[in-house]
Amino acid sequence: MNGPGRPLAGTQSGGPPVRDVTAAVYVIPTDAPEADGTLAWDETTLVLVTARAGEHQGIGWSYAAGVAATLVSEVLAPVLTGWDALDVAGANEAMNRAVRNVGRPGIAATAISAADIALWDLKARLLGCAVADLAGRSRRDVPIYGSGGFTSYDESQTQDQLAGWVDKDQIPRVKIKIGESWGGNEDRDLARVALARSVIGPDAELYVDANGGYGSAAQAIRVAYRMEQFRVTWFEEPVSSQDLAGLAAVRGQVLADVAAGEYSWTLADSARLLTAGAVDCLQLDVTRCGGITEFLRGAALAAAHNTQISAHCAPNLHAHCAAAVPNLRHVEYFHDHQRIERMFFDGVLDPHGGVLTPDPGRPGLGLELRTADADPYRHG
Repeated sequence: MNGPGRPLAGTQSGGPPVRDVTAAVYVIPTDAPEADGTLAWDETTLVLVTARAGEHQGIGWSYAAGVAATLVSEVLAPVLTGWDALDVAGANEAMNRAVRNVGRPGIAATAISAADIALWDLKARLLGCAVADLAGRSRRDVPIYGSGGFTSYDESQTQDQLAGWVDKDQIPRVKIKIGESWGGNEDRDLARVALARSVIGPDAELYVDANGGYGSAAQAIRVAYRMEQFRVTWFEEPVSSQDLAGLAAVRGQVLADVAAGEYSWTLADSARLLTAGAVDCLQLDVTRCGGITEFLRGAALAAAHNTQISAHCAPNLHAHCAAAVPNLRHVEYFHDHQRIERMFFDGVLDPHGGVLTPDPGRPGLGLELRTADADPYRHG
């Protein structure tokens, strides 16, 4: 040990040392204006981390503010350089300790997440296996749901997107955004839910996401009652994810499953949602919670509470770690992120049939950055 309670850097697992860790920022315009109940945007930022050891390199990323790249370069890279590339758990702990005075939630969590994913990708490539197999694959495929249905879309845009998922891609579950204008337009929310059901037909599952837009549990419950006729089975963040009592109150009164957890920056955040009885399904985001290392711990924590998990966005990152989770419900196939991943990477997974299937024959995450395609969007 390097002192009381400190993990040993260097060659603890006998692997090659990490040679360097770098970060790059890419800003990608959306293909149309996007909005949910509480936010609007027209571009998405991707922070890409690359870790190198021996003759191999691994990549990971987070959809985060560009300043996360500065934190990687200035705080995390000095800790990781020289670290045993096979000791990912130790590296994750070291990164958590390094941000003590920075603050772990938020930007630091996204930076740690991207770096941890890169280290998992690197380790799997060094060992010649897929990340799904390194993590302990428990399933061949991971179910997905099509996600988008932005409040900024008109009827034609919504119809085209939903029909594309259900009819073209054969994805049997979809989600739209509601809670428009911080819950200030319930009638349009309900009209859009009705439209979604008419487009996808009677058999596909219909989910909604309020992004914490409703001002009270009472309002969210009222909206849920009005949605019952459209057989909505998933009600995500009906109120703020910080309102544990409110989430639990909604959960106790509605038929749809209540979900939250995309803003769980730490394992403790997930524990609070579970112990409060606030969710029927716990969401985890590998690009926010601390990477694959903490994603798998969060899934185990949920299993101990007899609760399934759902992976939030970033489908081509989540496919591998989700394949190692027995209590997985599904992965969110988010329009914005899947589009960027297709633009930037070779090896992205095909969503046809409503599943993603990590290829055991492709080492690591099975993804390769197409630098020529990504560089026009690089900042700094």
